Amino acid sequence: MFRINREKISQELNNKDLLEMQKDLIKQRKIRILVMSFLLFALVFTIVFGTLESPFDYTLSNIGNHFNSEYRLLFIIWALTCALAIQFAIIALIRLEEYQSKTCTVFVVLATFSLIATGIIPAVLEDLPFWHAVHTITSGLTALFLLLSIIPFVRFVSRENPRLRNVVAVWLFIIWIGSILVLIFFGKSGIFEIWFFVSNILFLLYLSLILFEEKIVKLSILFLKDEDNLNLAIEKLFISKEKLRKIENEADDV
Repeated sequence: MFRINREKISQELNNKDLLEMQKDLIKQRKIRILVMSFLLFALVFTIVFGTLESPFDYTLSNIGNHFNSEYRLLFIIWALTCALAIQFAIIALIRLEEYQSKTCTVFVVLATFSLIATGIIPAVLEDLPFWHAVHTITSGLTALFLLLSIIPFVRFVSRENPRLRNVVAVWLFIIWIGSILVLIFFGKSGIFEIWFFVSNILFLLYLSLILFEEKIVKLSILFLKDEDNLNLAIEKLFISKEKLRKIENEADDV
């Protein structure tokens, strides 16, 4: 008569769960590194491009459209880089927090297309007034769509993580009230645009650091809860399947 070995089945299921947990943990660490690296590159790129000429006298669009072809190409690359970095970060955070909102994702994508369009469409009022007007519209839509994508998500994060509520409120104050104040004092200038993009990128860097770290810690605790030797358990978190198979084979040979 066939007998079911419940203990063995339970152990196999447990091992499978631990393996999936290990994969998820390593995946989250890799995504965090990618997100933060991309954002840091976009941050540095924004500051460097925005200061190629005086940001008090020229907007990013002015720098990209009124000097030379090299600046023009750099402006398009900057818009593409910044747009994709912000989209990648927001969507990664939405998935991390399991925030169910198609509308939020749609606004993120629209913000991306608007910023890329802003970079591609020329802004030379004297020669191309129509396209200059379209460029101005897409630049405004970038800020609007970014606002509509970030605000609902951070409100959700604040509800799920009450300890972050005040910090998130301070960040939003810095981004939006700060941008308005810079606009009032310096007008529509490169300083205003640099402030807007840099503050948003820094905010996303902060969220990426905090939320990914929180997720990784939770997964680590679940993975390590039944382990007696923590040092050995921590090594298990990051050991590759190939190395693990090699160790098991060596043990079998002995």
